[in-house]
Amino acid sequence: MMLQHEITEALSHRPTKYWRGEPLLGSSYGQEEIDAVVQCIRESMDPTVGFGFSAPPIPDFEQAFASYCGAKYATAVNSCGPAIDIVIRYLNLQPGDEVIVPSCNYVASALSVFGHGGQVIWGDVRPDTLQLDPEDVKRKMSPRTRAIFPVHMNGLSAPIDEYVAIAEANPHPVHGPAKVIGDAARACGGGYKGGKIGKAGWATVFSFHTMKNMTTLGEGGMITTDDEDLDKYAHSVRMYGGGVNAWGTSNVMTKVQAAVGLVQLSKLDSFIAGRRRLAHERNRMLADVPGLILPFEPADCYHSYYLYTCRVKDEWAGAKRDELMATLDNEFGFRCVIANPPVYANRKQLAEHTRGQSNPVTEHLAKTIFCVPIHPAMPDADNKYICAAIITAMSRL
Repeated sequence: MMLQHEITEALSHRPTKYWRGEPLLGSSYGQEEIDAVVQCIRESMDPTVGFGFSAPPIPDFEQAFASYCGAKYATAVNSCGPAIDIVIRYLNLQPGDEVIVPSCNYVASALSVFGHGGQVIWGDVRPDTLQLDPEDVKRKMSPRTRAIFPVHMNGLSAPIDEYVAIAEANPHPVHGPAKVIGDAARACGGGYKGGKIGKAGWATVFSFHTMKNMTTLGEGGMITTDDEDLDKYAHSVRMYGGGVNAWGTSNVMTKVQAAVGLVQLSKLDSFIAGRRRLAHERNRMLADVPGLILPFEPADCYHSYYLYTCRVKDEWAGAKRDELMATLDNEFGFRCVIANPPVYANRKQLAEHTRGQSNPVTEHLAKTIFCVPIHPAMPDADNKYICAAIITAMSRL
């Protein structure tokens, strides 16, 4: 933990930026991205070229991203939401088909299952990692389970191989083992068992939204898989589905987005290294702070620290945690976020769709977690200030 003279010195350097729990730009842009955009526009000004339909550099970006993740195939789309929808549509869910989705989650994956006719089964999470708990998955598997849809929560990989083993041990009577779909919207660039997130499991969906670890001009997404049939389906239905005679709409990524994506991908490892360096320094400065539990990184994972997720101990749960967050915002000038309370607590139609289900670990976590701002371009002085502010506010409260 920081010494008092270090705390005093750090607090004398108040950040000039208002840091948020999820900064509105999650990566960094430079002249390289600007040059890529300009070059792509200039090349597309020719009437015989234009901006094309899945034209280069879109396939170049797909190939580079698949190679980065270690997957055979990648399909670029205009956002992570359509990526999720495409993968779920491929399953052709029928009434009563179940998909296990963690309740400590953003709303997107559950809404997709619900919107495409499946039954959401809420899975509880492990309190140390916030990942879908394999033991709870075992309890909730049934002859109707078609998919397990974990989130690589807040930058940390979920234990995909454990879900795959559970699925293989409990096959669907018609469709075989449930498909394991990874939601890596928050974890692009993270690692699992010596490789990158995006290889393990049946499919993985990524987000290049403005807040994420790498971004493609505000929106964008990718699907990775080793399943050739899913890849063919995804490439077709992102542009109306004629190639596979299936329903589709226009979810294509633009050439300009892909051009920027190639540049951002070349920088991604450096972005993650920057996040990890700040997180490790933060772990040192916040070690042994009474009442505070720091992020946990399993030995087989490489945390990308999209969010720096802390927890308060039980005696701080609820109102006292909220008071801490308010103090950090109002007095010290940076905002933390709660990522994420149970999805069914915030969306009426999902609460009604899953009436009677509850996940006690997630419900308790919603009273204890708070995510502290982190960004690869955050100055060391700002990181020290944030740690000093947390120590000061907690000691006062």
